[in-house]
Amino acid sequence: MGFKDFLLLFTVCFVWGLNIVLTRWVVFDAAVPPVFFAAIRFLGVALCLIPFLRPIPEDIKTLFWISFFIGSGHFALLFIGLANAEASAASIVGQLGVPFSTLMSMAFLGEKVGWRRGTGIMLAFAGVIVIAIDPESFSVTFGLLYIAGAAFIGSIGGILMKRTKPVSALQMQVWIGLFSFAPLFLVSGLLETGQWNTYVSGGWQVWAATAFAVIGVSIFGHGAFYHLIKKYDISLLSPLTLMTPIWGVVLSIVLLKEAITAQLIIGSIISLGGVFVIAVRPNKTLPEAGMGKKLGSGGS
Repeated sequence: MGFKDFLLLFTVCFVWGLNIVLTRWVVFDAAVPPVFFAAIRFLGVALCLIPFLRPIPEDIKTLFWISFFIGSGHFALLFIGLANAEASAASIVGQLGVPFSTLMSMAFLGEKVGWRRGTGIMLAFAGVIVIAIDPESFSVTFGLLYIAGAAFIGSIGGILMKRTKPVSALQMQVWIGLFSFAPLFLVSGLLETGQWNTYVSGGWQVWAATAFAVIGVSIFGHGAFYHLIKKYDISLLSPLTLMTPIWGVVLSIVLLKEAITAQLIIGSIISLGGVFVIAVRPNKTLPEAGMGKKLGSGGS
C-alpha cells in the first residue's frame, strides 16, 4: 500500500474512532436522547446524499431490510449502549462484529473455519467478557450488552448485503438513511422525552458533532474506505482497520478523561488479538467479515 493511501486509511480510522467518543459525549454528557440522535444523523445523511437516490436499486425490499439491520436497528442499540457505557470499552466490544460476521458466514453461506479462526473467535469473545464483567459483583455492564447486540444486528445486515445486487457506496448510504430516520423518530417519540429541546440546548458543540457524524463519518469515511476497497485486497485492509478501536480507546482517555484500567488493557489485548487472527485469515464466502459492519455503515 502506498504511503498516501495508508495515510487516507489512517485518517478514516481516526475519524471513526473519534466519532465513537463524540457520540458518547452527545448522548451522555450532553444528554441528547440516543435514538433521537441516531434519527437526526440518518436524516442528515439522506438529505446530503439525495442526488444519489437514482437509479432506484432493483432489489428495494432487501435494501429495506439491510437498512434496518445496518441502519436503524444497529444504530439504535449502539447509541443506547454508548449512553450507558464508556466509549473506550465500547470501542473494543464493537469489534464483535468481526467474529459475528464470521459465524454468520458459517451458518448461512457455508464458510469453513479452521482452528486458527476458531481460536480467534473465542479470544474475541473472551476479551469482551473480561472487559464487560465487574469482577467484584460479577455483574455485566448494562450498556455493553447493547453494543454487543448492535454488532450482532449489523452482522445480519452484512449477510443480506452479500445476497443482493451491489450498489455504489454513496447510494447505499442514502437509502439506508432514507429508510432509517423515520422508524428511529417513531421509536424515539414512543420511548424518549424532551428530544428537540435537549438537542437545541446542546448548542454548537452538539450540532458540530452531528455534522461530523454525517459528513466526516458517513460521507467522507465511507467514501474514502470504499475507494480503498477498490484498490486493495480486503485481507490487507482488514487488520489495518483495527486502528479504529485503538483510536477509540486513546481518544476516550484523552478527551473524555476515562480511566485506563488493567481490566480494560488485558481485555483489549485478548479481544483485538482474536479479531486480528480472524481478519488476517481469508474468508472465501464473505471477505468483508474481517471488517465487521464497516462496509455497510461506514464505520460507527
